[in-house]
Amino acid sequence: MPRYLISFDDGAMDHISAEDLPEVGRAANAVCQEAADAGVWVFGGGLNRQRASIVSTDGVVTDGPFPETKEVVGGFVVVEVASREEALPWAAKIAAACRCAQEVREII
Repeated sequence: MPRYLISFDDGAMDHISAEDLPEVGRAANAVCQEAADAGVWVFGGGLNRQRASIVSTDGVVTDGPFPETKEVVGGFVVVEVASREEALPWAAKIAAACRCAQEVREII
């Protein structure tokens, strides 16, 4: 069965006030629990706002992302569903809960 990455950019939730964050967290957790109960949840999480480490093919480690990178992932969920059409409603639920748009990509 295909897996889909549902993600949002770092900073996409910056418009949410500190007082609203607990409710957003509860809503996001509820959607994740719904996905788990439905048997489609694989894994998910948020990423701390930080620079990534880039490890090259020769093992050299540098700070990243590369300067031309404008957006990095801020959080993600992986669901296992039969089709993109089945992944999109989960992305819509996550978007509503997190109050930000979600990107959907099939994992190959």
